[in-house]
Amino acid sequence: MNMMVRQEIPSDYPSTERVIQKAFANVKISDKTEHEMVQRLRKSEAFVPELSLVADDEEIVGHILLTKLKIKKEDDSTESLALAPVSVLPEYQNKGVGKRLMNEALKVAKESSFQSVIVLGHPTYYSKFGFKPASLWGIKAPFEVPDEVFMALELKENALDGVSGVVEYPRAFFEG
Repeated sequence: MNMMVRQEIPSDYPSTERVIQKAFANVKISDKTEHEMVQRLRKSEAFVPELSLVADDEEIVGHILLTKLKIKKEDDSTESLALAPVSVLPEYQNKGVGKRLMNEALKVAKESSFQSVIVLGHPTYYSKFGFKPASLWGIKAPFEVPDEVFMALELKENALDGVSGVVEYPRAFFEG
């Protein structure tokens, strides 16, 4: 595999969306609209183009997106990033594509001076990248989810010290 991870460009959008659809086609907890959410997020204020990455192996085989969100507590607000979704074509899954996308996205986010990342996902997978339950910092999801699947990662040491509250996702996550 001669795969490279690079920033997504607008001409990639149709291919990226096909990858997202195929990646989630057989996922039971998916509503099969992740590609539409990505379309909305790209048009939103939360979109950071350098944090939309593709895995390219002469065709796009994977995609990862990090977008801005806020952690709000009363009148206080802290910027963070939402990691969603990570998509890899089924025939490329379990071959390190997701890991390459994750590592590169987290590296670019850190280099871009972002402080932290929030993810709702599989604890065994995301803990490999350093994610821990967000509740350790007093950070809560805006909806009911099991504690172990709602996680946070500090991109800078102690970045979440003193940060607590409820995550406020961009409206584009939900408006369909």
